[in-house]
Amino acid sequence: MGSKAVTSSSGAIYYPEQTRDYPHVDLLTLLFDYQITDTRWTSHEDTILHASAENPSQHITKADARKRTKRTAHALREHFGIGAKGAGKDVVTVISTGHYLVPLLFYGVIAADGIFSAVSAASTDKELCNLLTSAGCSLLVCNEATKDVAVKAAAAAGLPEDRVVIMSESGDWSLRRVHQPNKELISDGELGWRRITDQKELADSLVVLIYSSGTTGLPKSVCISHENFVSECCLTQDPMKEKKAIMNPNFEYRTLAHLPIAHIAGIQGYFVNPFYLGGTAYWMPRFDFPKFLEYNKKYRITFFFTVPPIYLLIAKSSEVTDQFDSLEQAVSGAAPLGKELQYAASSKLGQGRTFISQTWGLSESTGSATVLPYGMKDDTGSVSSLVANVTARIVDDEGKDVPVGKPGEIILKGPIISKGYYRNDKANAEAYRDGWYCTGDIGYFNKGNGLFYIIDRKKELIKYKGLQVAPAELEALLLSHDLILDAAVIGVPIEDGYNEAPRAYVVAEQKKISAEQIKRYVAENAASHKQLRGGVVFLDASPKSPSGKILRKDLRELVKRENGPKL
Repeated sequence: MGSKAVTSSSGAIYYPEQTRDYPHVDLLTLLFDYQITDTRWTSHEDTILHASAENPSQHITKADARKRTKRTAHALREHFGIGAKGAGKDVVTVISTGHYLVPLLFYGVIAADGIFSAVSAASTDKELCNLLTSAGCSLLVCNEATKDVAVKAAAAAGLPEDRVVIMSESGDWSLRRVHQPNKELISDGELGWRRITDQKELADSLVVLIYSSGTTGLPKSVCISHENFVSECCLTQDPMKEKKAIMNPNFEYRTLAHLPIAHIAGIQGYFVNPFYLGGTAYWMPRFDFPKFLEYNKKYRITFFFTVPPIYLLIAKSSEVTDQFDSLEQAVSGAAPLGKELQYAASSKLGQGRTFISQTWGLSESTGSATVLPYGMKDDTGSVSSLVANVTARIVDDEGKDVPVGKPGEIILKGPIISKGYYRNDKANAEAYRDGWYCTGDIGYFNKGNGLFYIIDRKKELIKYKGLQVAPAELEALLLSHDLILDAAVIGVPIEDGYNEAPRAYVVAEQKKISAEQIKRYVAENAASHKQLRGGVVFLDASPKSPSGKILRKDLRELVKRENGPKL
């Protein structure tokens, strides 16, 4: 099982194990109305879709969601004109921590023919102002935790105060203008969504803007269509359902919403996939490790996707005992997961029976572009095989195909791939070539097992005397040391700027381990050109995005500001 390489005189193209049919319908029709033959893993009107992890008596069923989606759409259209001039024209920006009612806003914006655009709840008012301006925001929705930032940003961006709305987080679903808190905007009026079956309209539609992580530069807003969402959902989840029907027919889908809704994992992983599978998402306002442990045990969570920093906590925390005994499927993504960490964390999941699989994808691929087939185990460090209907090439700096097995930039094509960036012709010209999306990730394909391997981001590779060093590889090595709690690696100039060498930023107790000991550990376990000639710097915490990606640009800013000798 796995992907396959087909070579010709022009190069190699990588194909998935299979192609599959998927429904050509809009996202809301898929979730609310699409009928499937096997009803074991599909939502019914009384299915609890979303619940508060703190108080599960506060929840919404499919029937609740159906009614409130239509009422939300009506309120957005009536009070703010969202969708009145046509679909995909009005951007509704959302800045909110996680809660079980926020999916209603997502469904409602799409039902009104608006564009749902979530931004990080950790954004400053200046950052939010820039995003509001660049997107041409029509309406800003916040919750209590983000209200002050939202009000300041809206004023700076010139968005009228009557277009700043606060949503409820518990009890009755409510939308109210921030400056008119006593006036409820949602009424009994309903607006149903448009049922779309035209394939071109589905592919060309714009329903969500999601910001790329911006780990190497300014974030770009990625355009996601109905077809992107539906194909990503069905092409990744349907094969899993079919395998579970045979291997684990009593499986019940329960997940814990702990990642930001501004990340594709939050949108696809909490708003869409659990709904499609008839499962429940229990919502946390933000990630909190003790609560994360408590809720996994309390709700007997069976599935979660999370990021390497959280698996690192699981692996190294003595607080982890039996909290993950019910976990049947664990997936890692957003950044590479080293083999040692993969084993260490997996030993604590599902009573040691649940082995973490890795997926690879981007906002631009609506989430996963690779998945490991359900029931298959891989401990080779791969990011699995291509999702059905997705094809790939691996190219050099000139865009020419490299031989099979050699590293290069992975480029993608398929229904899950975004059509481009919003209002950004320059970024589109750089990222899209002849129908292929250039991911910026360096990787290779193993013909023997049909799996892909990611080395690192193209822009993050370090070149020491012409030899490439992948920061992710050194980070995985450093994390395998018992006394190192976290690590990030970048290249820094040496030899008066004529060369570049790796520097490690580590989180560890300096009383227990020194910089020289860390250098020696790397020297004993890595090739000469990978040595930490750029030094070792101790930090209290590694700078990371809300989705867990290392913010190397922040570390480069530290380098610019540093003075004096380095370790």
